[in-house]
Amino acid sequence: MVKSRPYVILRSSISLDGKIATKTGNSNLSSKKDLLRVHKLRSKVDAILIGKNTMTIDDPLLTVRHVVGKNPVRVILDSTGYVKSNSQIIQTCRKIPTIIAVSEKISEKNIARLQRYGLEVIKCGHKKINLKKLLYILKKKNIKKLLVEGGGTTNWSFFKDDLVDEIIITITPYIIGGKNAISLVQGNGFNKILKSRSLKLKNIHHLKNELILRYLV
Repeated sequence: MVKSRPYVILRSSISLDGKIATKTGNSNLSSKKDLLRVHKLRSKVDAILIGKNTMTIDDPLLTVRHVVGKNPVRVILDSTGYVKSNSQIIQTCRKIPTIIAVSEKISEKNIARLQRYGLEVIKCGHKKINLKKLLYILKKKNIKKLLVEGGGTTNWSFFKDDLVDEIIITITPYIIGGKNAISLVQGNGFNKILKSRSLKLKNIHHLKNELILRYLV
């Protein structure tokens, strides 16, 4: 575990062709049994992180349900702080600790709006969010284990900056297709295989019609 930042677990469910959502943003890939496993995992981490695209499209709660356990701190990446005020996370942030990470581009008006809802606003980065700095700040807040449930753009940012320690992927029995469907990792990508970290397969769990792969980085 890296001492200067939390231990980072990246989790996602993908289709057989590597998509996490359709071109319209529909991402209901996991079975009920796999969702139960996901909520157990959430209950064991200190914080859960998503990007603004996931928040806008899915409007998630990011809470622990279906199992007994504590809700993790919720962390949202949004450089300019334009998250919708009627989103489920904003509407529940007085009950569940929620952090929004922004860049210096955010307006004072947006900062004031978010703070009125009870969000903790963390500035880290000039034009875009500096993930390394953010994770350092989160570690100082005693967040030791972080679960990333982001979309392709957020996932790429974590891989690009070499900030992932463990990957848990559920392979689901679907073919989605479509050049505009969202892949597990988007962004610019590595131009050479050697630039990508080699992963170590730790275990495989067979869950009826799904496979759960756990890799260590």
